[in-house]
Amino acid sequence: MEGSVMKPQCPFSKPQNLINFESSKEATDILHMKAEDPGVCSAVVCKGSLMGSRKTLLENRPPSEVLHQAKQFLDEYYKETKRFESKEHQARLQEVTQALIRTGTYDLTTEELEFGVKLAWRNAPRCIGRISWNKLHLFDGRHATTTKEMFELLLQHIDYATNGGNIRSTITVFPQRKVGQRDFRVWNLQLIAFAGYEQPDGTVIGDPAYKDFTKVCQKLGWKGAGGHFDVLPLVVSTPTGEPEWMEIPKEKVLLVDLKHPEYEWFEDLKLKWFGVPAVSSMMLDCGGLQFPAAPFNGWYMSTEIATRDLCDVQRYNLLPMFGEKLGLDTKSPTSLWKDKATLELNIAVLHSYQEKEVTIVDHHTAAETFMQFHSNEHRQRGGCPADWVWIVPPISGSLTPVFHQEMTLYYMKPSYEYQLPAWQALERQNYLLSGEANKKGNSPIQRFRRAALCVYFATTLYAGALAKRIRIAIIYASETGKAQGYANSLYDSFSLRFNPEVICMDEYDVSKLSSETMVVILASTTGVGEPPLNGKEFTKILYELRERDNSVGSEENIVSFWDDYNDIKVNGIRAEAKSESDIPSETKLLKKNRGFFSLLASQFRERKSRDDEDGRGVEGYQPNFYYNSDDNLVDSTGGGLVANHDPASDVTYAVFALGSTNYKHFCAFGKYVDNLMYTLGGDRIMDLACGDEMEHQLDTFNSWASQLLEVCCDRFQVEHCAQEGSVASQVSNSNQVKFAAHNEPPKLTNSFSTLHRKKVESCTVTGSQSLFEEGNKWYHKLTVNTGNNPSLRYEVGDNIGIFPSNNSSMVLGILQKLDNCEDPDRIVEVLVRKQEGDSWLPYPNLPVASIRTLLERYLDITSPPSQSVLKLMAAVATNNQERSQLDTLATDIDAYRTWRKENYPNLLEILNEFPSVRMDAGLLLCRLPLLQPRLYSISSSPDFEEGELTLTVASFNYRTRGGEGTLHEGVGTSYIKSLKPRDRVELFHKSAPDFHLPEEGSSPIILIGAGSGIAPLRGIWQHYHYQYDINHTGQRRKITLYYGCQTRASDLYAEEKSAMCRANVMSEVHLALSREPAIPKTYVQDLLLGNGEEVYKELVVTGGHAYICGSEGMAEGVSAALLTIIQDHGKKTLAEARNVIQKMKDERRYHEEVFGTGSTV
Repeated sequence: MEGSVMKPQCPFSKPQNLINFESSKEATDILHMKAEDPGVCSAVVCKGSLMGSRKTLLENRPPSEVLHQAKQFLDEYYKETKRFESKEHQARLQEVTQALIRTGTYDLTTEELEFGVKLAWRNAPRCIGRISWNKLHLFDGRHATTTKEMFELLLQHIDYATNGGNIRSTITVFPQRKVGQRDFRVWNLQLIAFAGYEQPDGTVIGDPAYKDFTKVCQKLGWKGAGGHFDVLPLVVSTPTGEPEWMEIPKEKVLLVDLKHPEYEWFEDLKLKWFGVPAVSSMMLDCGGLQFPAAPFNGWYMSTEIATRDLCDVQRYNLLPMFGEKLGLDTKSPTSLWKDKATLELNIAVLHSYQEKEVTIVDHHTAAETFMQFHSNEHRQRGGCPADWVWIVPPISGSLTPVFHQEMTLYYMKPSYEYQLPAWQALERQNYLLSGEANKKGNSPIQRFRRAALCVYFATTLYAGALAKRIRIAIIYASETGKAQGYANSLYDSFSLRFNPEVICMDEYDVSKLSSETMVVILASTTGVGEPPLNGKEFTKILYELRERDNSVGSEENIVSFWDDYNDIKVNGIRAEAKSESDIPSETKLLKKNRGFFSLLASQFRERKSRDDEDGRGVEGYQPNFYYNSDDNLVDSTGGGLVANHDPASDVTYAVFALGSTNYKHFCAFGKYVDNLMYTLGGDRIMDLACGDEMEHQLDTFNSWASQLLEVCCDRFQVEHCAQEGSVASQVSNSNQVKFAAHNEPPKLTNSFSTLHRKKVESCTVTGSQSLFEEGNKWYHKLTVNTGNNPSLRYEVGDNIGIFPSNNSSMVLGILQKLDNCEDPDRIVEVLVRKQEGDSWLPYPNLPVASIRTLLERYLDITSPPSQSVLKLMAAVATNNQERSQLDTLATDIDAYRTWRKENYPNLLEILNEFPSVRMDAGLLLCRLPLLQPRLYSISSSPDFEEGELTLTVASFNYRTRGGEGTLHEGVGTSYIKSLKPRDRVELFHKSAPDFHLPEEGSSPIILIGAGSGIAPLRGIWQHYHYQYDINHTGQRRKITLYYGCQTRASDLYAEEKSAMCRANVMSEVHLALSREPAIPKTYVQDLLLGNGEEVYKELVVTGGHAYICGSEGMAEGVSAALLTIIQDHGKKTLAEARNVIQKMKDERRYHEEVFGTGSTV
């Protein structure tokens, strides 16, 4: 913005709807309204396709501008760490302000810098690979003062990032820009690149993109070999010296020789490329500070090398030569020779990198992961800055999902910014430091301030419009992602009439709760009734706030959160109570506290008042309602929606709890949260709903969500919008569904990824081994080759989700009992319509596949069908007695549950029991639930079993009806047992941070497991075996194993455990046998009690770690034994012993992995 004339308001300074033309879905971007950085476009000219349109100026920012950006960054940092407006936050702001007043600058802490570099990647609009933004590793090089130190840090960066081909995202940050001195700079455009030697005729040998930098290196004294692929030296400079160069040792540079899987002559071309794409020419802009030297890397997308680096006319320009080698007609563009040649080059690059096990991603996978990132960002932040021109791959654009997605381009801080090349910047900085530049004033900063003012003004004007819709905060706590999926589904339902926001529980600012109009909570329960990791802190804060308010100034008698949680988990609560009279007097925590949310509101008003006096306002927050001068809550739009709303009124809320009746404490966390909200004074708009993973959880959720939407429309006087509901629930007769022939089905991995919102990969089985089998019980070991796939990188303790296959004989039996299923192997697409006359639309819950494949791989045919499916069966039954029986089961919930529990019949059993039922194939497919992936602990170490992972699974077969019924077996485990080497298996990685290994140190570790619970424990001892005896690193720890099984024959990995003891990896192995003849029955908890003194010393006195894996009963037995040990050997009361265990959990020293029968995701 030049001069004093304000340009027309940007049309995007309000919420922007973005259409996905592939799915016809819309997303609304509101994040851009927080952006203060001016874009490159004007009101009449779009400059979005210009390459370097945003080069950063060399002038230093004034302290006032630095303070403004520092405050914004620190606010975001402390919100992220759940300490917003805490004493630490206020003290840090004061510290930064004083430093700026005193010196004109300040320093970020390492933790702040680490947060900043990750957030800058998250904000980078031109990067397609941002889904891994939170895994960026920081090397803090701000201590460097010499070129020698800079070289050492850069070599360290290259080593760490290369990682033998398993590329790791890395950044090294050198000292920031300071007033009165030149910058620290890395002169290379990329840390590793090939030289470009310009010839007298103007041609270039090597990479033309680097001809200018090659000349700079030659002037500094470097002499290249003159080849096509000569690695350039590192060039760096400090504020006090001249630039210096250093050759990168050959062993540090990972080069990949390119070859084609089909054309042998390709290898004769002697083409190669490097493995680590490390950008070193951009500046990190974080917290108002500028870091001109901050090289960073991810890993390559194949098109960057094959299509751009090797094929661009201004680069290596190999396309004509390669087209001729392929024998293509290169004279006519209509032969599409360029497209064919480019495709083959991409195949060659992918093949070469994968063969050498160097991380690389194809453009289709990269586009799919970006769409997932894009969706996540809209849910979590309300938008995603993205430059469509850069995001869409350079080949096959419209074949990737990003092509069809509208995007909004804007710029957020922190960021990575383009800047002048170092050799040009050096000359410019010398000029600026000479004093001549000061005569020209400070106009760039003035222009920036005017732009920021314009954005702020536009945002303020639109704030009222945002409040026209009632805000719904949808908060989820999830371990596997299922609750998040349900939250996203709610978002889609509510967005038609409300202003919903989906927020993870650990990202929610509790201080905002008082100003929420409606809160919906979706809460999963994990393990032995524990909260998920991302739900603990939120609930703990609410509990402690309530108890302090109830304590009336005395905190001595406050029960700890975990004591209260465990007490209520075990003894139960009356979560369904709706008034004071409904609550038993002995239930101490159901004391309705209607003043609590008002207290929070009061605190918020006080803070707002203080901020208004300072002229600051409450930044980053736009409430739907506010308190006027009479202390009345009013609608910020000026309407009368809440004109009579009492400021002490309750926060309206509803809770949906997710859990499994496989576990003892069903939905414990959701019940606790519902009770906590009620006792805090919340207004429960609907009763708590519990969705059972074992009994049609999705149906329960859909029914609850539909009712919730209707109730909310009534409560908030919003026009009713009859919810469409799930498509499945609307398909109730055969006239609503038909099959359309299709040529080719999509890959299983693509279909699973879409249906389950996971990044699914297909891997080859390399080993399948029976470990033990006797009677109806068995253990099996499965090994798969993960290659160098970045989405399957795992840590010790993580999980793998397997997509199983149903029994083919069962599928055949079902097919024989269906109507309209003449050819079950024909590839079809399922089409549905709401009613006759409507258009036919693809059924969204099923992919294109044969009917046989749909029943084998996608649909659950082993769980008892829901009552709604039984109702459909009753409608088509031709036998009156069968129809009557089915009607009873479909309408009488008690009869259904009794029948389900006693028989647990699969679909084929029901069709056999009621032979007069012949269902329409299409109708049945639409009403069956999806077959869920099964989750297993990884039983290996990624270092020890490089490129592979191992699973150790257990199962048993059983008969229903007291042993007289049909033989049943686990779907996932029987599938795993059936796999043979060279078979393919579809799977995905799930991180389990609560079971990860401790940081470096020598504290002891106690491993406790039973049966297949040995799986993750095996990965732990493999890790330390690799560390001690192969890699020769790390301090030795004392590792003790307590393992339980039935007999010596079922002692899994007995020889491997003995070998670990002989190698001094494990010091002791204790074996408990519960069914061994002539030996007293012993469990692992008995062994722990027998070694109580040593266990107490290792876990409590020396601060050791306990890793526990097994069934729910086993985990509870171990917990009880450890409580006894702490009481006996630590002279503690039971309450004190519980506090010790809880402290271990808080310090991440008590690790549990608990499974039920058939854990699904």
